[in-house]
Amino acid sequence: MPQITSGDADIFYEVLGSGPPVVLLHPFPANHNLWKPAAQALITRYRVILPDLRGHGDSGAGDGPATMEKHAADIARVLDREEVRRAPFVGVSIGGYVLFEFWRKYRARVDALVLCNTKAQADTTEARAVRLQAATFVLDRGTELFFASMIPKLMGKTTRDTRPDLVEGALRMMRTMSPEAVAMVQRGMAERQDSMETLKTINVPTLLVTGDEDILTGVAEAELMRQNLSGSEINVIAKAGHYSPWEQPEEVGKLLRQFLDRLNAA
Repeated sequence: MPQITSGDADIFYEVLGSGPPVVLLHPFPANHNLWKPAAQALITRYRVILPDLRGHGDSGAGDGPATMEKHAADIARVLDREEVRRAPFVGVSIGGYVLFEFWRKYRARVDALVLCNTKAQADTTEARAVRLQAATFVLDRGTELFFASMIPKLMGKTTRDTRPDLVEGALRMMRTMSPEAVAMVQRGMAERQDSMETLKTINVPTLLVTGDEDILTGVAEAELMRQNLSGSEINVIAKAGHYSPWEQPEEVGKLLRQFLDRLNAA
């Protein structure tokens, strides 16, 4: 995998296919491999850039909280290395949080957005406390119990009941994160700013995607974003939770391919 140095961290990424570029950002606490099954629908026509976000997969966490500002700067440097001036971006969960910051800092580089299983609001005081407690927990007790506790939140009931292979695959991705990386990423998410006002500034084609079994950022959050993001549309993926591209890769891949093909035909 190629790598770049961005600030105090080495950032790894993979490139699949050829053609117009598109950047896919994975959720916490997974890595770029989460996107590979869905990306198969894209690589016959598009150059798919798959970073490991700071602290995830093979990418370093750096020093201090992995803030959205650091993640956005990392992605900008990946684009520079790949000589990509503008591209559509797709982000799941934390990937969406990063894209809000990327839009604020680098909007001239954004052709279109797909915001998957994410939300624009900052953490509540309670949610922030939970993240900070989780950071302390993994540093004290390791990551295994934390990852096990996340599975019912991240993956839909249908997936958990019928696809143990996908559950185990998700756990394998999670286990590439060290306790220190999990803590730094959690602390960075706890610090992220509210993006509700940012939604109103987005003026590129935008698709909102969620899963009908997503208990973290479901239809209500997607609808709230749609109401504040002019011209956006919602697609709900059936039998999918928070990791919808991993749980239903053919459906999400088809949706992305149709969206990108429409962009390139316009």
